[in-house]
Amino acid sequence: MNTKPKIVISSLDAERLEKLLESLPHNAFPGKDALEAELARADVVEPEDIPANVVTMNSTVRFQVESSKEEFTLTLVYPKDLDSSGSKISILAPVGSALLGLSQGDTIEWPKPGGGLLHVRIEEITYQPERSGVFHR
Repeated sequence: MNTKPKIVISSLDAERLEKLLESLPHNAFPGKDALEAELARADVVEPEDIPANVVTMNSTVRFQVESSKEEFTLTLVYPKDLDSSGSKISILAPVGSALLGLSQGDTIEWPKPGGGLLHVRIEEITYQPERSGVFHR
């Protein structure tokens, strides 16, 4: 896939993520440059203006690996909110930064841990803070 899907992020998420990135050493994690590039190309809107079908920070997303039809549900979180439950993904993980700002129905590629790429489709955003009226989390 050569074309990256359009992404939309809230001004609150953009501000918090920029501060997070600034606080980390240059080589803090392998995807830092990719996350910075995603933030740079994103359409930034006020939290109240985020479409209900867009992945924002703290959103819970059901997605499907196209090749296997395997489904996962993960909540996109800041590193401080990551735990060992297996139900959360950090924005600093390649999969996490790839999910931010995508819309329901978007298909993306992301690296597999052992090499290669997976094609993943956003099936549903089961929870989005902004859609629930939580604008300043």
